[in-house]
Amino acid sequence: MYSETDIENAVATGAISAESAAALRESVARARATPLVDEESFRLITGFNDIFVSIAAVLLLVAVGWIGFSLIGPSDRMSEADGARHLGLGIALGGLLVTGTSWGLAEYFTGRRRMALPSIILLAAFVYGTGAGLFGFAMSIIGETHDERTIAAIAAGVGLLTAGAAFLHWRRFHVPITIAALTAALVGTLIALLLWAVPAAKNSLLWMLLVAGIGVFAFAMWWDMSDRIRQTRRSDVAFWLHLAAAPMIAHPVFNLLGVMRNEADASTALIVILLYIAFGIVALAVDRRALLVSSLAYVLYALAGLFKQAGAVSLNIALTALVIGSALLLLSAFWHHVRRIVVMALPDDLRTRLPELDRPALGAARMA
Repeated sequence: MYSETDIENAVATGAISAESAAALRESVARARATPLVDEESFRLITGFNDIFVSIAAVLLLVAVGWIGFSLIGPSDRMSEADGARHLGLGIALGGLLVTGTSWGLAEYFTGRRRMALPSIILLAAFVYGTGAGLFGFAMSIIGETHDERTIAAIAAGVGLLTAGAAFLHWRRFHVPITIAALTAALVGTLIALLLWAVPAAKNSLLWMLLVAGIGVFAFAMWWDMSDRIRQTRRSDVAFWLHLAAAPMIAHPVFNLLGVMRNEADASTALIVILLYIAFGIVALAVDRRALLVSSLAYVLYALAGLFKQAGAVSLNIALTALVIGSALLLLSAFWHHVRRIVVMALPDDLRTRLPELDRPALGAARMA
């Protein structure tokens, strides 16, 4: 597949005529309204066997975790203190078994078969099992005697060790989503450490989450800038980091505005729409749609409230879906053209750091 730049170079060197180039563009435009260059492809499944293996893996991991918890979990005959300790031990053993089983399965389905969806599920199970196991073990030691600072200290330690486990998984299997899981664990660690040092900081949790989200977004852009034509695994890593950063940005911003606490008035709805447009411009510039998806629920809620106040009580949800759905479909259809306008309006030094406008149209990026 050739980019627009390749076609223009071919015309300039005389390899093809300007008429042939125009005919080629027209043919491609008729074949597909949106170029593959802007499809934000990533590998998820290559066939139904991916789904089959994923279902089987989930069943096995649930069974293993359940059995582990049941072996030393609490019983009705135990005292309250013993029950709390055995609850922690049961969670620890169940998590340990899930962690070991998911790693063992990854050796075959990720290391040898390179299956995308099972690899994602096994990574998620590995990280969850590690975190749950460590937390359960810590809770079995302290029992029922704990305060907020103790919980924060435990959460920080669990987050740090879980991030270390995710790093080892990355070094062994290089599944792109692993970096996002590792980053999320480190974010949890930093927030827990802050809550341990300053317990009153819990009142500013949304602000902390917003700052962390911006940091994760910047980290995602670092990966994106290292592969501006999106041909390597680094682009997939950036995709998952953007997916992790988007709710960490959107959720605090709209909740700080009080969008979900009460029915949105006209001024609040206008602010929400303007923010959504701003997120859309950022999404177009970086060629990632995660921010638009994460913000969608808040925009729907605000617009529904606005239509309801305008008198469309029975149709407020339908009208909201009509407006937002139509707008997003139009944006999707003309994504490349709108993105070109947005990117070309940016300063040159910033434009050279963003994903290229005329990069080769590729299929799904490699999982590993």
